[in-house]
Amino acid sequence: MTVIRDSRADAPHDNVLKQAIALLRQHPRAYLVTNLVYYGLVLVGAMMVFAVPALQELMMVSIEQSFGEGGALAPVTEAYLNEEVLTAVGLTFGVNLVLGSIIYITLPSLIIPFSGLGFGLLRAILWGFIFSPASVSSVTAADILLGAGIVLLLLLEGQGYVLAMFAAYLHGRSVVFPRRVGAQTIWQGWLHGLKQTALVYILVVLALFVAAVYEVALAVFMLG
Repeated sequence: MTVIRDSRADAPHDNVLKQAIALLRQHPRAYLVTNLVYYGLVLVGAMMVFAVPALQELMMVSIEQSFGEGGALAPVTEAYLNEEVLTAVGLTFGVNLVLGSIIYITLPSLIIPFSGLGFGLLRAILWGFIFSPASVSSVTAADILLGAGIVLLLLLEGQGYVLAMFAAYLHGRSVVFPRRVGAQTIWQGWLHGLKQTALVYILVVLALFVAAVYEVALAVFMLG
């Protein structure tokens, strides 16, 4: 049954967006587990900060080095501070897509099946380090509002990485178990997985673009 569904998903006359969504419906358990593990590890990372506050301090130093003056990602910070909205959206989207998804999750998985999943899960824990509240002893209404905004950002942007990890799973599955997708060789399975990855990346792009727009809007609200 899986082979039949996959062949339908690859039919050229079907809308590519529908094909991408069809892959989620064909593998609901894998998609659900990826979501639960990813967002669960964000919470684990946040709780770890309460036990070891130095974890957050170390992450902030690393972020400052990357986004601060002279850092590799300094243009992103400049765009935000100068309120160059379109530039900020474009740079945020580009960094999250190219660096966060393609380089850290997808490319490793194309070389070693499933390896990108580990990088994705590591990112989830580091997110917990970064966004864990420093204290909950004196929370104000403004803090709650800001926290809700950040949680929504984590959900939106995280979904882009969850989808990239889901694509890595599909590709690895096709390589390790090629006959399950109707392929006769590992190479055919690799190509089949690559096609599935390309389809899922339609959803990755959409999720990360929406997240970038929201992130810039949130930053403008905070800075304003």
